[in-house]
Amino acid sequence: MYNLARQLLFKLSPETSHDLSLDLIGAGGRLGLNGLLSKPPARLPVQVLGLEFANPVGLAAGLDKNGAAIDGFAQLGFGFVEIGTVTPRPQPGNPKPRIFRLPEATAIINRMGFNNLGVDHLVARVQGARYKGVLGINIGKNVDTPVERAVDDYLICLDKVYAHASYITVNVSSPNTPGLRSLQFGDSLKQLLGTLAERREVLAGREGKRVPLAIKIAPDMTDEETALVAAALLEAGMDAVIATNTTLSREGVQGLTHGEEAGGLSGAPVLAQSTHIVKVLAGELGGRLPIIAAGGITEGRHAAEKIAAGASLVQIYSGFIYKGPALIREAVDAIAALPGR
Repeated sequence: MYNLARQLLFKLSPETSHDLSLDLIGAGGRLGLNGLLSKPPARLPVQVLGLEFANPVGLAAGLDKNGAAIDGFAQLGFGFVEIGTVTPRPQPGNPKPRIFRLPEATAIINRMGFNNLGVDHLVARVQGARYKGVLGINIGKNVDTPVERAVDDYLICLDKVYAHASYITVNVSSPNTPGLRSLQFGDSLKQLLGTLAERREVLAGREGKRVPLAIKIAPDMTDEETALVAAALLEAGMDAVIATNTTLSREGVQGLTHGEEAGGLSGAPVLAQSTHIVKVLAGELGGRLPIIAAGGITEGRHAAEKIAAGASLVQIYSGFIYKGPALIREAVDAIAALPGR
């Protein structure tokens, strides 16, 4: 059924297809119909971050920026759902067109630019959802907020989503907000993480729960830079790292239609690069911080490779666009087949 739907959706522009798919998944969730679209994955519960995940395969942030289809995605079999990236104020994002399919490479390039309806809208959608599973909320900064004041935006979002999230992801790695990636390094990263950690302790006392903080990083780092980031996360008391966001590299899509479009590349071409970052992080962290792996999972075995490389959980996005809910089941089955499971 999904293959037929994809043929029809791929005749539309990528963003129109995205919006329509989100509407349909959201409507299916409200009607309780999405569970009929695909055989559900096998139950494979896992404990990470002090939370119980129904299975280790989640929806990556970016597909549902405003929390429009939380129940719908949950019904498709995801073990957890991450929504966002959300910013304090609504913003339109970058000019269209800003999403490009590269089907020959099972890839997507996007330069959306954190288009979203603002944190207050997202919180209202979360409050209206029936889903009781693990929900991540991904936070960022508005494009017109200077980088040197970015922490103010993260604090606004942290304050507003804290009571509603199972975990919160701090996105410092999107390539589509100017200057954002500079927050991944050196004193900028340490200051950001330290400030967020302090505010989290205040919120934990107020809300009576300690919500884990995850940091999402880019794949475009050297091993040495990755090691420095790992050390900073441990020093600041962060709870998880998500590896990785989209890449600025164009390896694997050279010469393809849209292959030179500006933006972040996701899908199959980023698999090796992203998995390498997971391996480096695993070596540096030594099990002290869980890794959530994202990037390039377009087949079930890719999810198993991420777990074998040192990840505790995985997330999919572009692979879901190309393969639909069947990829969730494939990934869960492949992880379940790993030795020791």
